[in-house]
Amino acid sequence: MAGESEMRDDLTHTADAPSVVDLRSDTVTRPTEAMYARMRTAPLGDDGLDADPTARALEETAAAMLGKAAGLFVPSCTMGNLLAILAQVQRSEQILLEAQAHMLNTERGAATLTGAFLYGVAGTDGAMDLDRLEDALSPNASPLRTAMIALETSHNAAGGTVLPPAHMAAVADLARARGIPVHLDGARLFNAATHLGVAPADLAVHVDTVSLCLSKGLSAPVGAVLAGDGPVIAAARRLRKMIGGTQRQVGIMAAAGLEAITVMGARLAEDHDRARQLSEGLNALRPRLSATMPQTNIVQVDLGRTGRDSARWITDLDALGIRTRPLGGQRLRLVTHRHIAAVDIDRAVAAFRTCLDAA
Repeated sequence: MAGESEMRDDLTHTADAPSVVDLRSDTVTRPTEAMYARMRTAPLGDDGLDADPTARALEETAAAMLGKAAGLFVPSCTMGNLLAILAQVQRSEQILLEAQAHMLNTERGAATLTGAFLYGVAGTDGAMDLDRLEDALSPNASPLRTAMIALETSHNAAGGTVLPPAHMAAVADLARARGIPVHLDGARLFNAATHLGVAPADLAVHVDTVSLCLSKGLSAPVGAVLAGDGPVIAAARRLRKMIGGTQRQVGIMAAAGLEAITVMGARLAEDHDRARQLSEGLNALRPRLSATMPQTNIVQVDLGRTGRDSARWITDLDALGIRTRPLGGQRLRLVTHRHIAAVDIDRAVAAFRTCLDAA
């Protein structure tokens, strides 16, 4: 792929220190040289006063790519999701989400800040059971008014699975028949679009608002964009200031975000290929351990038959230069990204084999 050598971080492997294969998350990705170049020359303003031109360019570009009227640059996707709730949901109203959704299980502080109630609907592979969703929407299901339905794709806790577009359309139909807005936690939306071979806007068309993280596989250093209709985003901009999200010469960071959304999405299929390579290598070590077959760039590893918990595995793998994260006591979560090459996957699989042999 053109520019691949530039995209790969030259700090990953150095002559002065042993290389580390960091599979903890795609949030460890570092800016590309092209991002640094944009950051050095970005036109700047004051985003809290008369606007920052580079931030506005990012917002307009991202909104267009997502098929929405307006966008808002925010420090994190968590803040983007929070603002989507604050702008569309009143206190003591209810939000329906899939039971393992990131917004429900990791960002649950939103309930404290918004006064909204988050209710999980059971599902499979990150997709809510539509019959259960319809039951939860019935007038007698709860004394609370349902004011939002939230989706997530790719779905973090479900191992990076991608919602089928038909499922998203079905949820949108249920919501719109009742006048309920749909929000999409699209932190890894570009991964989902890559898996399906569609444009991000083809998925965002099913929702009213969508958040997109720039600092995961897209490799920007920080930031996210919330996109939606003009009035909702105008409200979110006002609310962003209220919760301390206004940044001044933020165009320095927005410049990296522009490079992220216009260039970096084109290479995500490589991360997905690496994840499949990792899964296949680990599944060759069955039956003592097994790995999920990923759709995108997240692999979950079942350690239940190894006789050691995830904390022990993390320690042992770290000693071999492989960095991982736990997913409960008996599983690991591994994430591929642009700093992970084929040779790194081979090294990771070899490290798992070494740890098994030493057990």
